[in-house]
Amino acid sequence: MKTQRVIALCLCIFSIIQVRAQIRETILDLIQGNADSAIVFDSSHVEAETINQDSLLVIQLQQLLEDSKLSEANLRMEYEQYKLNVLASDSIKRHKQRQRIDSLRHTTQGSPVVVDGDTLFYLYTKKGGQSALQRAQETGELIELVGKKINLDPNRVYIEHTDIFSDIMYDTEVLVSFTDADAMWEGISRDSLAANRKQIVVNQFHQMKSQYGIWRMVERVVYCLLVLIVQYLLYRLTCWGFARIEKKILGLKDTTLKPISIQSYEILNTEKQVGLLLFANKIVKFIVVLLQLLISLPIIFSIFPGTKGIALQLLDYFLIPIKKIVYGVIGYIPNLISIFVIWYAVKSLVRLARYVALEIESGNLKFNNFFPEWAMPTFNIVRILLYTFMIAMIYNYLPGADSGVFQGISVFVGLIISLGSSTLIANLMAGLVITYMRPFRVGDRIKLNDTTGDIIEKTPLVTRVKTPKNEIVTVPNSFVMSSLTTNYSSSAQEYGLIIHSDVSIGYDTPWQQIHELLIQAALTTPYIEAEPRPFVLQTKLDDWYVVYQINAYTRHPEHMAAIFSHLHQHIQDVFFEAGVEIMSPHYMGIRNSDQVFMPNEYLHKDGQKSDS
Repeated sequence: MKTQRVIALCLCIFSIIQVRAQIRETILDLIQGNADSAIVFDSSHVEAETINQDSLLVIQLQQLLEDSKLSEANLRMEYEQYKLNVLASDSIKRHKQRQRIDSLRHTTQGSPVVVDGDTLFYLYTKKGGQSALQRAQETGELIELVGKKINLDPNRVYIEHTDIFSDIMYDTEVLVSFTDADAMWEGISRDSLAANRKQIVVNQFHQMKSQYGIWRMVERVVYCLLVLIVQYLLYRLTCWGFARIEKKILGLKDTTLKPISIQSYEILNTEKQVGLLLFANKIVKFIVVLLQLLISLPIIFSIFPGTKGIALQLLDYFLIPIKKIVYGVIGYIPNLISIFVIWYAVKSLVRLARYVALEIESGNLKFNNFFPEWAMPTFNIVRILLYTFMIAMIYNYLPGADSGVFQGISVFVGLIISLGSSTLIANLMAGLVITYMRPFRVGDRIKLNDTTGDIIEKTPLVTRVKTPKNEIVTVPNSFVMSSLTTNYSSSAQEYGLIIHSDVSIGYDTPWQQIHELLIQAALTTPYIEAEPRPFVLQTKLDDWYVVYQINAYTRHPEHMAAIFSHLHQHIQDVFFEAGVEIMSPHYMGIRNSDQVFMPNEYLHKDGQKSDS
C-alpha cells in the first residue's frame, strides 16, 4: 500500500518536471533563433524586426504558459483522483487486515522480548525475512547488550519516524522498529506504539544502569572480597576443629578404646580403631570443606550479573542429583513396600520349610518312604526354588528393570553362567542324585576307588573324605557318581560288617586245629562280635600250604585298621603258642627238619617246639 502511493507520487513529479523542461527548451530555441536572424538581416531592418519578433515571442510564451498551466492542472486532477483511489484501496485492505488480526488476537501468542530475565513487550508480526520470534530474540539481545554498558545514558533513547517504520534509537543503533502491522496488533497508532515502547525501554535502561553501573560494580567487588574472607576464616576454623578432634582420637587409644573381639578372635585392636576413626575424621573434614565451597562459590558467582548463570548451574550440579535421589526414593516407596511384602512372605515360607525339615530329621515327623537324611537336602532345594520365585517376583519392581542396559547385563550374566557352569551343573545334579540315592551318609566309612575313609561332609558340589591317615580328600560329586563306591557302615549296625584276613598254613597241621586257633584269635580281638560267631573258610590249596580265611563280624567299621592290626597280632600269638608255623608270606630256603621258625620265647632251649 505504501509502495504504490510512493510510486504514484514519483510519476506525477516526474511529469511536471518534464513539462517545465519542454517549456524552457522552447524559450531558449526562440531566443537563439532571433539571435541568428539578427545576424543575417542588415542593420536597417533590425529595429523593426526586433519589435515584431518580441511581440510574437511574447504571444508564444503566453500560449505555452497557458498550455503548461492546463497540463499541470490536468496532471494534478489525475494525481488527486489516483490518490483517492489508492486511499480507498488502502482503507479496504486495512479493514480486512484489521479483521484478520482481530480474529487471530485471541489464539495467537506473541513472541516476548526478554531482557535480563524481564519481559518488556511482545511482537506479533514478521518484518522482512525475520519471523516474530527472531525479531523478539534479536531485539532482546540488542537491548540487553546496550543496557549492560557502563556508560549507559537512558536519555539518549529517541524515536525516528519514516513513512514506513518508527524506530527506537540509542545513539546510532536501532533497538527496535515498528510497522503499521505492529500497531494494528496493539490497536493503537504506530506513533503511540513507538512512544509507549520507548518509555518501557527507558525504564528498563534505568533499572539496568542501577545494576551494571560503576558504583554497583564496586559494591559487588566488595561483597566478593567479604565472601572470600569469610570462606577463608571458615576453612581455618574447620581445620582447627578437626585437628582438635584428631588429637582427642589419638588420646582415646590408651584410655577409652578397647579391642573388639568375638570369642577369642580379635577383630579390631585399638590401633586399627584409631586408624579407622582418623580416616573417618578426614572424610568428614573433606565433606565439610566441600560443602563450604559448594555454598560460597555460587554466592560469589551470583554477586556479578554476568556469572549469575554459572552460580545457578553450580547449584544445579549439587541440587539436581539430590532432588533426583530424594524424588526417586519417594517414588520408589510403593515398589519397596511390594518388595518387602514378597520378601517377608517368602522368608516365612522358608522358616516353615526349615521347621518341617528339622522335625523330619529329628524323627518327630515321619512320612512313608521319606528318609530323615533327605530332610535338609530337600529343604535346601525348596529354599532355592522359593528364593528363585522371589527374585522373579521382585524383578519388575527393581529400579531400572525396564531399561535396556539392565536387561542386557542380565542376559550377559546369564550367558556367562550358562557357558561357564557346565561342570558346576553336572556336580550339582550329581549331588542331588547322590542325596536321594543314599549310597552313604556323613560319618560312614566308604571306599571310593582307591580311597578309603570316613565321610565328613556332603555339599551340593563335592564330597569330602577323611582317610585313616587324617588326609582330607575332596571328590567332585560327578566323579562319585561315575565311580565304584563301597560302603562299610550302611549295614554294620543292623547286620554287622564281616571283615576277613587270609593266612597260609602247611599241610602237616590239621585243619580243625587251624580253625579253632583262628576263631580264638578273632574272639580276643577288640571290636569283634562274639555273636554271630566268627567262621573260617579254606579258600585255596596251594603247592606247599593251605590258605585259610578268618571271617568275623564287627559293628565298628570306623576302626577297621585297628581291628585288622589286632587280629593279625592275635593270630601270631595264638599260632606260636600252639607251635604252628605260619607259611605266609612264602618262605623259601634250605632248612633242617628239626629246625622250627618261631620266636625264641615259644621254643625250648634245645630249639624244639614247646609242649604248650
